[in-house]
Amino acid sequence: MSTLIDFSIFPLDKGESVSPYVARVVRIIRHSELQYKIGPMGTTIEGEWEELMDVVTRCFKELKKDCGRIYVSVKFDYRKHSSNRIISKVKSVGGAV
Repeated sequence: MSTLIDFSIFPLDKGESVSPYVARVVRIIRHSELQYKIGPMGTTIEGEWEELMDVVTRCFKELKKDCGRIYVSVKFDYRKHSSNRIISKVKSVGGAV
């Protein structure tokens, strides 16, 4: 089984540049040991549903410590009997990985 999420989270009350907050979130994602790809507007992560929800929750709790308003966007794509889709989906349309 494979679930992909396209995930974006950042504070709305910390000024124009929020990269220090995004970096905190990326550390959580990196330490999850799930396969991920960072993009300019979000991060794609592949794993089991429960693992992904845990990562989203941990990221939210991290920002909640010192952020009064947080924007979160998550898109899910589940496919039974499939794996390594974070790479194969891009390759299937001739994209670079």
